[in-house]
Amino acid sequence: MTGTEFSLLLPVYAGDKAAYFAKAFASTVVDQSRRPSDVVIVQDGPIGTDLAAAVAAATAASPVPVNHVRLPANVGLARALETGLGHCAHDVVARMDADDISLPTRFELQLAVIEAGFDLVGTGMLEFDEAGRVLGKRIPPTDADDIVVSARFHDPFNHPTVVYRRSVVARAGGYRELPLMEDYWLFARMIQAGALVANLPDPLVMYRVDAGAYGRRGGLTLFRSEIALQRSLLKDRFVTRRQFIRNVLVRGGYRFVPVSLRRVAYRRFIVRNYANDPD
Repeated sequence: MTGTEFSLLLPVYAGDKAAYFAKAFASTVVDQSRRPSDVVIVQDGPIGTDLAAAVAAATAASPVPVNHVRLPANVGLARALETGLGHCAHDVVARMDADDISLPTRFELQLAVIEAGFDLVGTGMLEFDEAGRVLGKRIPPTDADDIVVSARFHDPFNHPTVVYRRSVVARAGGYRELPLMEDYWLFARMIQAGALVANLPDPLVMYRVDAGAYGRRGGLTLFRSEIALQRSLLKDRFVTRRQFIRNVLVRGGYRFVPVSLRRVAYRRFIVRNYANDPD
C-alpha cells in the first residue's frame, strides 16, 4: 500500500513477558492492513532469556526491517523512548507497548488522519484482563477543542495508541523523565506548541490490565510525579492557578485513595462499561 512511510517504536524492558511481546509485535506489524515501514525495538537494559528469544524470533520473522537498539542499563521509559526516536527512519512514528494488542486496521485509519495534516492522533482502547476478558473501553475526546480543554485536567490521549510526527515531538521538547506521566507531559507541551491533534473514537488498541494496575495508579511516587507535572503545567501557563489547585486536590488526592475505591472511581469516570455499552 502506498502512502506515508512511518516507523513503529516499541520499548521493552525486563518486566515484559515474552508471550505478550510476541502478540504485541505480531498485531502491530504482521497483522496490520497497513504495516510500518520499519520497527525500532528499544531494549531498556538487560532482559531475560525468554524475552530475548521472543525479540530475536520476531526480528527474524518480521516482514519489515527491525532495528533492535540495546541500552546497556535500564534508563527509564522517557530516555528509552528518546533514544528510540533517534533511530526511527521516518518522521511519522507510531507508539506501541510490549503487552498490548493493536487491531488490524489501526494504522490504516490513523495514517489517513496524519496524511490529512495532523501531528498527533490517538484512538479509543478496549481494556482486557489476563484471561482475555474485555473489561471496558476508553473513548477519548474527539473534537479538537474538547481535546485541548480536557488536557487541562487529564491526558486526553490513550498513550499506547498514538501516532505522531517526530519533528513536532522534538519542537515540544521531547520526552522528559516523569514516572508514569511522561506521555501526558509531552502531549500537553505538543498542544501548547500548536500541534494539530485528533482522536479516533474507534477502539483500535487492546490495553492489558493486570492485577496490579490499580495499585500502580496510586502511592507516593505517583503523587510526586503528579505534583511535578502540575507545577510544570502551571509554570508553562498551560493551566491556570485555579486549575492547578483543582488538579492537585483531585488528581493528587486520588493517589491516596484505597485501591478498592480507586478501582471503582476509575471504572466510573474513565472507562465506560463495555458489558452495558457494547456499541
